[in-house]
Amino acid sequence: MKKIQKTDKEWKDILSPDEYRVLRKAGTERPFSGKYDDDYKEGVYACGACGTPLFASDKKYDHGTGWPSFTAPIEENRLEFREDRSHGMVRTEARCAVCDSHLGHVFEDGPAPTRRHFCINSIALDYKPAGRVEETKKEGTETAVFAAGCFWGVEDKFRKIKGVLSTRAGYSGGHTKDPTYQKVCSDTTGHAESVELVFDPKVVSYAELLDAFFRFHDPTQVNRQGPDVGTQYRSAVFYQDEAQKEAALKAIAKLNASGQYDRPVATQVLPASEFYQAEEYHQKYYEKLGKRK
Repeated sequence: MKKIQKTDKEWKDILSPDEYRVLRKAGTERPFSGKYDDDYKEGVYACGACGTPLFASDKKYDHGTGWPSFTAPIEENRLEFREDRSHGMVRTEARCAVCDSHLGHVFEDGPAPTRRHFCINSIALDYKPAGRVEETKKEGTETAVFAAGCFWGVEDKFRKIKGVLSTRAGYSGGHTKDPTYQKVCSDTTGHAESVELVFDPKVVSYAELLDAFFRFHDPTQVNRQGPDVGTQYRSAVFYQDEAQKEAALKAIAKLNASGQYDRPVATQVLPASEFYQAEEYHQKYYEKLGKRK
C-alpha cells in the first residue's frame, strides 16, 4: 500500500478536534456514543483520515462493546498492528496502513471462523454506501491527481492519452468533508477542481502525464485558468508518494529553467488527501455533450 504522509499541522487542518484526538493521538471515543455502533447498512467503512477502504459491512456484527465491531478487514495489508501497553493492559492496536492513523484494537474474542474482533472507533471511520464505493484498483496500475482549471476539459484531455485506464472529476486539497460543487464554487472549502487518473505505468509513465498536464494549461497563473477565477481553479499536483513528488518538482524546475514562461510556475505540489468524486453530471462532461475539445 502506498503511504500518505502529512505534518501534524496538516492533519489538524483536515480533521476536527475529536477526529484528531482519536486518529492521530490514539484516543478512544465513549462506548455507545459513535454513529456507526448500531448501523448495519450495506457499504464500506473507510479510514476517517485518508479515505482508504478498510472494512465491508458484511463483516460487521454486534459484539455488545459499544463500538463498531468487524470480523475481518477487506484486505489484511490495509491495516498495521502494534503492541499497545497503555492503561496497564497489553493489547493489539490496529492502524491504517496508508496514513498510520489509529483505528482501534483487535481482540481474540470474536465469532467463528476468524475468532478475531476488530473493535474500531466510529470517529475513525467514514461510511460509504453501497453503489458509491470506489472499486479496488487493479494490480499493476497507479493513480495520479491533477488540478489545472475547470475539470471538464482537463478530464477530457487526459482521457485521450493511451495508458490512462479511467478518470474521475472531483475535488482535492480542501479542509471540509463531502464537498459539493456549490460549496467548492463558494471558495470556502479549500478544494481544487481535480481529475483522478488510474493509469498503466507500462504504457504511459507518470513523467509523461506530468508533461501532458503542463501542456494542458498555463501553470504560471495563480488561482485561475483563463476566464475561470478562484482558488478552485488553481494549478496543483497531488502526489501519491515521494517518487511522484520528486518527479513533479523536477518537471517544474525544468520548466522554470527553460525560459518558456516570463513568470515562474505557480503549480502547487501537495500530498494527496481524500479525493471526493464530483456530481455525476460533471463526469465525462464533454462526452455527454457529444463534443470533444
